[in-house]
Amino acid sequence: MRKITETDTRDNINWQCLADADAVATHAADLILQAAVNAIHERGVFHLVLAGGRTPGKVYQRLAKAQADWKNWQLYFGDERCLPADHPERNSRMAANAWLDNGAIPVENIHSVPAERGAETAATNYSSVIDHARPFDLVLLGMGEDGHTASLFPGQLHPDTESVHAIHNAPKPPPDRVSLSRSSLSDSRDVLVLITGTGKRTAVQQWQSGEALPIAGITARHRMTVLVDEAAAARITGILPPSPSTAVSD
Repeated sequence: MRKITETDTRDNINWQCLADADAVATHAADLILQAAVNAIHERGVFHLVLAGGRTPGKVYQRLAKAQADWKNWQLYFGDERCLPADHPERNSRMAANAWLDNGAIPVENIHSVPAERGAETAATNYSSVIDHARPFDLVLLGMGEDGHTASLFPGQLHPDTESVHAIHNAPKPPPDRVSLSRSSLSDSRDVLVLITGTGKRTAVQQWQSGEALPIAGITARHRMTVLVDEAAAARITGILPPSPSTAVSD
């Protein structure tokens, strides 16, 4: 597997390019497991925010086969669709099918968004959960072709004072969603972003050139690591040789 690394020290972003989506998922799972070990050793608990999407789903399949101190993991969701709780397009249902239904993590440690109650009610209820959990140890994110992340879309403005937003008129279905705010997603020791596929090339280039995409508004207390596959990174220039240390940690 070829892995190449570029670090943007100005924004505290560590860019890593891997061969394909499977390699991104495997490396991401390794980084998550190591971050959990570090957090549990230092603080006794690992607070992880999960993402929806195809590549995160691959990560969850790998985590389902791993060994870890699962009882000390606390899981949250970066966003959710306002659909019935058992709907197959819910992020929580995807994560359950790929990983969480194996029972390794206690059900009381899995904090799903009650999005079936409607965006406004769910956002209010989930805010108390998120405010109690912050700061997170690791936030997992994806990025859409338009540069959106979680359910924070270009052109939509939300109050900076909110921990969780009620999302309406999302440009992709369903229109009603719930999303952690930029401030909540950034209130994490580390942030791990997964980007795969040729459709993401333009957004990657825009992000690196400084355009104000939603993903570009996310920061981390310690470090943001961005894993891209070669298809998505085809236009990235100035890639440096592999870094001797790529772990996500404090």
